[in-house]
Amino acid sequence: MARQGILIVVSGFSGAGKGTIMRELLKRYEQYALSVSATTRAPREGEEEGKDYFFKTREAFERMIADDELVEYACYVNHYYGTPRAYVEETLSRGRDVILEIEIQGARKIRKQFPEAVLLFVTTRDAQVLKERLTKRGTESPEVIGQRLKRAAQESEGIEEYDYLVVNDELEVCVEEIHAIIESEHRRIRYNMELVNKVREELKRFSEGE
Repeated sequence: MARQGILIVVSGFSGAGKGTIMRELLKRYEQYALSVSATTRAPREGEEEGKDYFFKTREAFERMIADDELVEYACYVNHYYGTPRAYVEETLSRGRDVILEIEIQGARKIRKQFPEAVLLFVTTRDAQVLKERLTKRGTESPEVIGQRLKRAAQESEGIEEYDYLVVNDELEVCVEEIHAIIESEHRRIRYNMELVNKVREELKRFSEGE
C-alpha cells in the first residue's frame, strides 16, 4: 500500500528555532521534504539560492502572485514570502511529507486550500527567552528585533487556529515530538482508506461463504 504524503505547516515566533528544528528533522528522517520558499528579502550570510530560499525581486514575486504560482504568500517585516505551488503538489504525489515553514498569514491560506494539512506552532517557554534568542542571533538591529517582538505579540492571538503546540526548550525533544505527531497523523483513517476498503471486501466475501 502506497504511503500518502501529508502537508505539514510549521509556524512560530521569530527566534523560536523553527529553522534549526527543520534542519535536524530532515537530517534524521528521509520521509520529509522542506518546501523552499520564495522571498524578496536579501540573503543572509551562508544562505544559498534554491536551497534556503528562492530570492526574488518584488516585481518578480508579484508576477508569481498574478500567475497563481504560489499556494500561499504573506508580507512580513516589509518583505514577501511565499510557497511555490508546483513543488508542493509534485512532492506530495510522490508520497513524501512536505513541510512548509511559514508565518500565520500563510498558514491560514493553506488551511483553506488544504483542509487536511497539519498545523504546528513552535514557541519558547516564555517571552524573555524569545527576546534573548533574537538578541543573541546578532543579525538584526534593535529596531528590527522590536518589530519582530511586536509581530510575535500579534501572532500569539492566532495560536488557537493550529492543531498542535510544540515548546522548543530542548532541540532533541522538540524534533522527536514533531516527528511523533506527524507519524500519528499517518494513522488517521482518511490516509488509510485503501487498507480499510481491502479489509471490507475480504470480510464481505467471508460473510458470503467464500
